[in-house]
Order: sequence, then structure tokens, then C-alpha cells
Amino acid sequence: MVRALTQGEINRIVFLRQRGYSLPEIKRITGHSSSTVFKYIQGVKILPEFEEVWKNKRKTSITRSIRKWQEAREQAKKLIKKLTKKEKILIGASLYWAEGAKNDLSFLNSDPALIKVFLECLKELGVKKERLRVSLRIYEDLNREEALNFWAKIVEVPKEKINSISILRGKKKGKLKYGICRIRVAKGGDLLKLLYSLADVIKENLNAPVVQRTEQETPKLWM
Repeated sequence: MVRALTQGEINRIVFLRQRGYSLPEIKRITGHSSSTVFKYIQGVKILPEFEEVWKNKRKTSITRSIRKWQEAREQAKKLIKKLTKKEKILIGASLYWAEGAKNDLSFLNSDPALIKVFLECLKELGVKKERLRVSLRIYEDLNREEALNFWAKIVEVPKEKINSISILRGKKKGKLKYGICRIRVAKGGDLLKLLYSLADVIKENLNAPVVQRTEQETPKLWM
């Protein structure tokens, strides 16, 4: 059970915040968790005589964060120079394991980068564009034509080839500016089995539990 803070502890957090101390600094000084400190510094204004110090700290923090992201990017480039066909397929299988449909070979997402990754995996597995069935789901307050043009460009098909657009009631939430794209592969039953089998092999190599599938247990597939 989380112990309630005394008024004196709360006052100390507020006191430090008013004098331009950052959340990590207050956490370190008081020994309280980030969530606890955040709860009590919300809405607390920095005193005028400490505003300049506070601004300088923020600039330093932002600069440090940018540098750390740049370093991480360079490290990632060293770790991954160029993906092989095998690696692309394994990435696609892992992605499908996490996000793909269970009853037919289809992938649904609002992130265009993930859609592109899945399409690249399908390409490496020999799936031709003619087998792709593209459909969209957009909220009623979104521009239908903009969404259509956007996803047609991402999938690299003429917008006339997008099979259907479902209109969802309500307004868009978060970053769903162009709605959701669904990629389905026609006659994808065997390929679906392969993707799940690849996921099983990945789990075996990581010593994770593997579900043994039989024909009876396998979901009914669209063929």
C-alpha cells in the first residue's frame, strides 16, 4: 500500500518546484517516485526570480535529449547495416505475430510505417500485388478523398484498386489522421500457417512456450 504524503512533504515538493527544480531533481532530493512528484507539481508556477534558471535547465535538458537520440540513432545504424531477406521475413513474422489477424492473412493498422514493413515482408515471401486486397476504415469527420490518396500512395496501388472504405461513427482519436488500412492476402491460408510457424521457431529459439497447432485447432482460414 502506498503511503500518503504528509502536508510537510507536499509543501517541500511545491517549495522546490517554485524555485525551478525539475521533476528528476525533486525525485532525487525527496526520495519520492516520479508519479508522486508529478502529482504535486502540476499547476505549480515557478517564482519570477527563478524563471531564468528554470528556462536554462529546460534548454539543457532538451539539448541533452536531442544528443541522446542522435547517439542512439548512430548506434542503431552500426547494429543494423542492411537487412537481409531472411531478416525482413523474420521481422514481418514477428510483426504479424503481434498485430495480425488470426482467421485469415490480413494486417490492420493506422501506422503507415508498419503497413510498409508488412508489405515488404510479403514481397520477400513472393506475394504479388495482384493478391492484395486493400480496404480502409475512417471516421466520419475525416476527408474520404485525402485518406484514399494517402493509403494508395503508401501501398503503391491506384486508388481505384482500394476495395472498400468503411465509415466509422464518431470522430477520430489520437493520430488516426487518415484512418486505418487493412491489407489482406487472397488465398493466404498456407502463408498464414508459415507466418505462425516462423513465430513458433522464434519462440523456440528464445525458449518461450510454443502452442502446438493441429488441423482441428487451426482457425478456419479464408481460401
